[in-house]
Amino acid sequence: MPRVIYLHAEAPPKPAPGRPCNGCGVCCASEPCPLGMLASRRRRGACRLLRWDAGGARYRCGLLDAPGGAAGPLRRHVAAAWRRFLARRIGAGQGCDASLEAVPADAPAA
Repeated sequence: MPRVIYLHAEAPPKPAPGRPCNGCGVCCASEPCPLGMLASRRRRGACRLLRWDAGGARYRCGLLDAPGGAAGPLRRHVAAAWRRFLARRIGAGQGCDASLEAVPADAPAA
């Protein structure tokens, strides 16, 4: 059954499965990943942690973009290690694993 998800008009098109992630947001706008389910306490619908990065014209995970703080080098080091751990857990940088087909709203009906 087709579902409608809403994405920013400037979001890049969804890459083919296995291709590098480009921040299209389709996967997270469709449903949260297991880590997103825990962090956002949501099992269905768009992940509450999905953030639009206007400067980069792409979506990003709010878990990875949490501020590291400026309380000293040790704290920044721990925050960076935590972000690397989280990135591995959500598969960031591993390539697109969404088997969803994204069709723009203005695309002609098939």
